[in-house]
Amino acid sequence: MAKATFKATTQLHEGTKVTARSRNFELTIDEPEYLGGTDTGMNPVEAVLCALGACQAIVARVYASQFDITFSDLWLDVEGDLDPDGFMNKSDVRPGYSEIRYTMHIKTDAPKDKVDEFVRFVESKCPVGDSLENNVKMKLSEVVIEK
Repeated sequence: MAKATFKATTQLHEGTKVTARSRNFELTIDEPEYLGGTDTGMNPVEAVLCALGACQAIVARVYASQFDITFSDLWLDVEGDLDPDGFMNKSDVRPGYSEIRYTMHIKTDAPKDKVDEFVRFVESKCPVGDSLENNVKMKLSEVVIEK
C-alpha cells in the first residue's frame, strides 16, 4: 500500500478556543480556565492522550481475530505528566509530556499469556504510540501572510 497523507485544519477563535477539522469531522479544542482558556473543549495535550487510547483500542479491534482473541469490552485509562510552566514560559522546562502511562482493560476469557502477546502486538502497531515514542520529523512548510 502506498504512503497515506492525513490532513487537518485548525482555526483559532476567541481566546484559546480552536476548531479542528479533518475530513468531515470537527472538534472543539480549548484550554481550561487556569491556563487562560474558557474550558469549552479538551486541550491539545488531552487530545493527544485520547488519540493514543483510541488508536490502541482500534488496533486491538482490527487484530483481535488474528490472535483468536474475543473480548466483550475494552477501554484504556491514559494519563501523562507535563509541567505547564514550560507552555506558559515561566521556567526552562520542556512544554511537552515527560511521561505517558496507560492501563488497558480487556474483558475476555483468553488466557493471560495470550492476552499479553496480543497487547505487545497492539502496542507495536499503534501509529499514535509509534509517533509519540519515536522522533517524528516536523517542519514548518511556510508562513502565509494573509491581507
